[in-house]
Amino acid sequence: MTPDQEADLVTREYNPRLSIPNVPEIFARWVEQGKAARSASPNAKFDLVYGTADGERLDLFPAAQPGAPLLVFIHGGYWRSMDKSDFSWVAPEFAKRGISVALPNYTLVPKVTIEDIVRQILRALAWLWRNGEALGFDRNRIVVSGHSAGGHLTGMALAARWPKWESDLPKDLVKAGLAMSALFDLRPLIKSPFFNNDFRLDEALACKLSPALMTPATRAPIMTTVGGDESSEFHRQNGLVASRWAKSFAGDIAM
Repeated sequence: MTPDQEADLVTREYNPRLSIPNVPEIFARWVEQGKAARSASPNAKFDLVYGTADGERLDLFPAAQPGAPLLVFIHGGYWRSMDKSDFSWVAPEFAKRGISVALPNYTLVPKVTIEDIVRQILRALAWLWRNGEALGFDRNRIVVSGHSAGGHLTGMALAARWPKWESDLPKDLVKAGLAMSALFDLRPLIKSPFFNNDFRLDEALACKLSPALMTPATRAPIMTTVGGDESSEFHRQNGLVASRWAKSFAGDIAM
């Protein structure tokens, strides 16, 4: 296989627009559902500042009762597109059931690197932990979830050595994770200019940013899911964390 053929194969396997029908329509529906969710959530707090960069903002949809657990949902878009507001529709049903929901934004590539984005998400989680009481949720019950790139960032949050990053943070800051259609090994993306012209990954950096190549920082459980119609590479990625994180793996949700 020539390098060009390999690049085409990686692009086909990892670009959902080429394998899933009606992706633009699905994304457009999410945007409209997000608008409706924000309009129907008068107690939500938007664009709370968790850091100094333009992208370091988050939305909070609080549960009615104080002291609720917190679900942090990290949006996807291959680290280079989409916005927290596109996924506001995730929050209301959880809030109705007594779970507060935070949706962080992050600066997109190529303006920053994926490594920068990982740091931003860690800052968001640290900020939420430090401000849990003021924001009305239980900082000792934080669960992280995400889709696609957000699933990758979920894995990175579970692999984080929190006390080494900031000494006041507990090692088990994240109590559990749910990663959907996630990327746990970034090395294949190096081979596709469609992706890597923006990502600027080399082998060493891709390894550094691949949760499947790390040891989880705690025994916090992680669950994963991948769509039945998604490509073989997404299914392979989903299986990686099950084998590499066997002591933490809580199960695969069949779709």
